[in-house]
Amino acid sequence: MNDYLYLQIAIAFILDILIGDPGWLPHPIRMIGKCIEYLEVILRKAFVSERLAGIFLTGIVAIGTYLITFKIMCLFYGMGRLCGITAGIVIIFYSLSIRDLLKETGGVLKALKSGNLAKARSNLSRIVGRDTHNLNEQQVATGCIETTAESSVDGIIAPLFYAFIGGPALAMAYKSINTLDSMVGYKNDKYKNFGWASATLDDVANFIPARIAAVILPISSYICGADLLNSIRIVKRDGQKHPSPNSGIPEAAIAGALRIRLGGPSVYNGITSNKPFIGDPIKNVSFDDISNTTKIVMVSAIVSVVSGIAFMLIGGYLTINGSELMQRINELFSTKTFYKINGY
Repeated sequence: MNDYLYLQIAIAFILDILIGDPGWLPHPIRMIGKCIEYLEVILRKAFVSERLAGIFLTGIVAIGTYLITFKIMCLFYGMGRLCGITAGIVIIFYSLSIRDLLKETGGVLKALKSGNLAKARSNLSRIVGRDTHNLNEQQVATGCIETTAESSVDGIIAPLFYAFIGGPALAMAYKSINTLDSMVGYKNDKYKNFGWASATLDDVANFIPARIAAVILPISSYICGADLLNSIRIVKRDGQKHPSPNSGIPEAAIAGALRIRLGGPSVYNGITSNKPFIGDPIKNVSFDDISNTTKIVMVSAIVSVVSGIAFMLIGGYLTINGSELMQRINELFSTKTFYKINGY
């Protein structure tokens, strides 16, 4: 049912770069978010145990998203192959968020360059969970770089990875997991137990994509003229310093590539979180580092798509030729051929 999957992914990628996520366009992620809000109210009332309620929420949303998306694909393929392929393109397009990420980052950078710190803080608050109202210019820039680096995994590399290995349904299921984590995967009093399953599943889902990012981001940094060797060094040294098992890897790759230091104390809802520093302060964080980060992330997206398509085509070629080889071996050792070779 994943006919020309590499072509579906390529077209979806191009569409996301061109149009992103227009506000007027209905988006399944917003629908998933509404479902999570609705189910949270119901499940909190239905279960005494918050953790059990959260487990049910995670299972219902993740599995339900996959099954519904798969059913939609079946429905469109029932109308014809072209309809099915078109549906796959649209679904994968919805799972990506490249243009929106770069747009939000650009909004922060534009405000900083114009000297409007209040606007920069406000724009940053749209893409980070930390308090932004007391941040200075360098802290705003640092926060912007950190979230852009992290989003290179959950907004680009991970959905592409799941699209390549499981098609549109798995890509959308991944986005539902990511949405769950962003809505209930907090470690505060309200969500520490209820959001445990969502946060854990998100860590599991991002484990492989984050390690792929550890390869792709340094390569992309080199293409953009940044420091490849330092990027690799900081990933090895600091990639696991972050409280999240995955978020520190892309941050370390970018910090090393740009020779800057990220991380450190951040304030969430008035409470300070003393996160470790990532990278070395070889130079101070500047506005240009935001631009350089977006360039690296954009190149990493292209590298991810091209690499994925290449692996698919090479894998398909080897599979076809492997099947032909096995067929010839079977023919060679068939009873008739065996007798002929041995002179019977």
